[in-house]
Amino acid sequence: MGVGDDFKSFCSNLTIPLETRKTIGDRYQLITKRLNLDFWSLDSNKDHSFYAGSYGRGTATRGFSDLDMIFRLPYGVYEKYNNYVYNGQSALLQEVRKSLQKTYSTTSIGGDGQVVAISFTDGITFEIVPAFVNKDGSYTYPDSNDGGRWRVTNPKPEIESFMDSTVNGNLKWLCRMMRVWKNKWSVPMGGLLIDTLAYRFLRDWPDKDKSFLYYDWMTRDFLNFLSEENFRDYWLAVGSSQYIFRKGDFQHKAKRCYNISVEAINHATAGNTWSSKQKWREIYGSYYPA
Repeated sequence: MGVGDDFKSFCSNLTIPLETRKTIGDRYQLITKRLNLDFWSLDSNKDHSFYAGSYGRGTATRGFSDLDMIFRLPYGVYEKYNNYVYNGQSALLQEVRKSLQKTYSTTSIGGDGQVVAISFTDGITFEIVPAFVNKDGSYTYPDSNDGGRWRVTNPKPEIESFMDSTVNGNLKWLCRMMRVWKNKWSVPMGGLLIDTLAYRFLRDWPDKDKSFLYYDWMTRDFLNFLSEENFRDYWLAVGSSQYIFRKGDFQHKAKRCYNISVEAINHATAGNTWSSKQKWREIYGSYYPA
């Protein structure tokens, strides 16, 4: 097989299986129905909720562990807990937790920090963010840390940014591939920063509309792009412009892997297919075909 076929197989290996997606969908509907019954007096398994985070943006990969979903609550619930003398945010999270225990009585459910987390035995944790919609379309959500406060997030413009079909689906594949690289090399980057920088890179990359045949160049050029990214304390997320704070130096590892990608491409050009594959596996690990 050629490099295009290898990268196509690699990306196929990153796809979340249909069975897993069905399980996620079933859980999502049960969670939504329970919260609608208790907070809206509504028997619905779809209203007032949506996927957020990497799963919502379509950039999650096979083997991911945390799934974010937002559930919109009535404004009256905000007024109730905002009037608490101390940490109404924690009390709100506990009320949501108690609601979900009616459906998942034997499952581990935690309500602390900023989410209510349901940990399932297959390794997937649903992190439910109870939130209130604002006039501008953003969402206010509780943070029970340090005595409690309200915070604002705006995930829908981020999700909409990844629905752009003009880049031939390459944006989501690049984001997924870079998650594998991040895990393989322990790169200090969160998923939203990967997605944001991938979006910025592909916006101007001349071959952004090409097929898997160009994924070796795409990897090489994006790693170079990352290695040349200026050091800063934060970036602005694509779509929402929320702050993404720096976790560490990712530029050094990006430069190392850029050099490996150049070697991989040179091996392939010289007809040394096996050597080329080994170099790509140095970058991406065993998901890349041997």
